[in-house]
Amino acid sequence: MQTISVKCKIEVPVELRQKIDATLQGFADACNQILEVAKREKCWNTTKLHHLVYKPVREATGLKANHVCQAIRRVIGNAKAVKQVHAFRPTSINLDLRTFQYIEESQTVSVTLISGRKKFKLSIGNYQLGLLKGQSPTSATLSKTKRGDYYINICIDVPTQPPGKTPKVIGVDLGRRDIATTSTGKSWSGEKIQATRDRYSRVRANVQRKRTRSSRRLLRRLSGREQRFQKWLNHNISKEIVDEAKQNNAAIAFEDLTNIRESLNKKPRSKTERRRTNNWAFYQLRLFTEYKAIIAGVPVVLVPPAYTSQTCSRCHHVHPVEGKSFRSGKSFHCGHCSFEADSDWNASLNIAVLGLSVIQPESPGMSCLLEGQLSLFPTNTLNWAKAPSL
Repeated sequence: MQTISVKCKIEVPVELRQKIDATLQGFADACNQILEVAKREKCWNTTKLHHLVYKPVREATGLKANHVCQAIRRVIGNAKAVKQVHAFRPTSINLDLRTFQYIEESQTVSVTLISGRKKFKLSIGNYQLGLLKGQSPTSATLSKTKRGDYYINICIDVPTQPPGKTPKVIGVDLGRRDIATTSTGKSWSGEKIQATRDRYSRVRANVQRKRTRSSRRLLRRLSGREQRFQKWLNHNISKEIVDEAKQNNAAIAFEDLTNIRESLNKKPRSKTERRRTNNWAFYQLRLFTEYKAIIAGVPVVLVPPAYTSQTCSRCHHVHPVEGKSFRSGKSFHCGHCSFEADSDWNASLNIAVLGLSVIQPESPGMSCLLEGQLSLFPTNTLNWAKAPSL
């Protein structure tokens, strides 16, 4: 089983908006009070902190008992997730079985507020209806957006297929010029998303320079558009990758690009290039692919990115001169076997080979002819498996 969150918009009458806002404000105040006590007493144990703050927080905020318990859990959870928690804002509240109920017959949710139990109509589409059908969720998160809309994220368990062993692997090379390129030859250009990001960056810079009331209204209206377009694009790409892997009974291999931004920004780069690198949403695409793959029963593995774009996928040679590469932009021309191909596709084939060695450790491993260049692999003899064909 896999736990996922279904985001649903709720219809809130005008007379109930203040009651929801009061509950959100009370929950944020409770979290801030609990955080202050936890820092002062240096207590980060849920049970011990509960005995310290439960009664005074309930009296100060007027929250229900389970709201206070959820506030304690949120403070402890946030403290473990980030290095330092500064303050909580009235944007969301955690709900459990005692403070939340999903009613499938009427497509409504019942939520406990400070003023009591209230029902709200869900405004959702067929996709959410299909996921919620037959479910009895026990937890959710009620949130308010900057625009003043209210959403509820309902946690449900969906059945997943157990991933099986497969001799096939689809390598996925991630980049900015091409968002993703698979070893099967599929590619998604990043030209449109890059142009969109550049356009919004110019618009924001021009509008912020004016500093007028109308410019602030325009910024609020533009807020989130770029992010929503990026999420929509990554959802579509990840769905196509998982669908192809499922049809071919193959696993998916990604490069582990952790800390790639830090290493790229250490090099001399223009302000525009740094902004484009920092806006690169490769991790979001990988997350979207991973959760879709879990539901579909498709294995996903991570491989080291070293030399995947500089190695020839046919003869497996790396350029013998340090600092030089057979790759030049979008083209790859091997100086050893004269192999020519798209550089991203060549890299995806290498990623597929590494992914196969992760899924099947008994298969031949990867090493390099140039001693010392790949410290991850101790040998200096060449012994790569052939790229899996799909």
